[in-house]
Amino acid sequence: MTLRKLQALCWVTLLLLAASISSRGQSRFVTTHGKELISADGQPLLLKGINLGNWLLPEGYMFKFKSANSPRRIEAVINELVGEDEGRRFWKTYHQNYITQEDIKFIKASGFNSVRVPFSYRLLVSDTVPTRLEGEGYRLLDNVVAWCKQENLYVILDMHAAPGGQTGDNIDDSWGYPFLFESAESQDLTVNIWRKLAARYRNEPTVIGFDLLNEPIAHYFDSATINPKLEPLYRKIAAGIREVDRNHVIFLGGAQWDTNFKVFGPPFDTKLVYTFHKYWMEVNQAAIQDFLDFRRKYNVPVWMGESGENTDEWITSFRSLLDANQIGWCFWPYKRMDATSCLVSINLPVEWDAIIGFAEGPRVTYEDVRKNRPPKEKVAKALNDYLDRITFKNCRINKGYLKALGLNGN
Repeated sequence: MTLRKLQALCWVTLLLLAASISSRGQSRFVTTHGKELISADGQPLLLKGINLGNWLLPEGYMFKFKSANSPRRIEAVINELVGEDEGRRFWKTYHQNYITQEDIKFIKASGFNSVRVPFSYRLLVSDTVPTRLEGEGYRLLDNVVAWCKQENLYVILDMHAAPGGQTGDNIDDSWGYPFLFESAESQDLTVNIWRKLAARYRNEPTVIGFDLLNEPIAHYFDSATINPKLEPLYRKIAAGIREVDRNHVIFLGGAQWDTNFKVFGPPFDTKLVYTFHKYWMEVNQAAIQDFLDFRRKYNVPVWMGESGENTDEWITSFRSLLDANQIGWCFWPYKRMDATSCLVSINLPVEWDAIIGFAEGPRVTYEDVRKNRPPKEKVAKALNDYLDRITFKNCRINKGYLKALGLNGN
């Protein structure tokens, strides 16, 4: 072999090696390759995560409320108890205390490699007309991303409540219908928010990517009419993201609570992960087979983005099934009041029964509010104690839950 041929062969070999590395996604960012997520070192990445639920989108059951079950309704309870000014101070402290760097350190030390961060779009926009893309949410997201970067934890950002409402239930803080799919204005705002977030984090490898819409289109509604609108909206949002960011993965949830993948055609982007949620079903292969079939048909990764709220035995069983089928997961939730079906439990605050009684009592008229509002001293004691008890140092760890996830429950 001549020297010239040898040099040419070396160049070809180097080019093929570079192409192979590129195809495996070796870069600063997590990417996709076939059915797998690929980490920055070019190796398959199986996510083991926990959802930071109730932090940037409160849910009523986390407070032991039933009827006051959405963020707006919970906010109304607080405002009726203490007024808007004190209410704003309450939520500011709540956001500061609920998830802190100490929580993130514990999550990493427990053996997780990722967190999903559910958020409401309301934290990212002004309440002015026209709407401006500004709000406290950007700083809060920056904080958690920075903490996770320090601890080598991956982050998936999840729009849990989109403009107009993508679900039509309490979890998206909507008006009881998925108006997002009928409102061009809400869709444009959704695209603009995601575009801004993508631009903000486009050079941040700690962020794996963006879960565009949590649990779209509840089963109560006309799915035959609304379901066909989901993937086109995903395409529209993804196009906005790709205008500013080609580094990150995009997560697409199925219709009907992230369970229905029949709404999807072939992948329209080279970095897509399809995410499903599963709660309260019999754990067996049939429970996830549709998602495995989808993964095989389109050669794409699937990810279990939410499950939990069950016994340790059930969690163990479902987690083991996911592991056996090489499906990454993110269980729900990280923190909850007076519960074992979570990673960390908030001890019940003093006088909290009075807060529950007011929240669940008649509040239709001003007379109702005046008549049923607990004494100011009792309210202040309960709310202040709650804000203190949500800090990590004052919570208790559910070791059984950790063990159920196969992590460090010692």
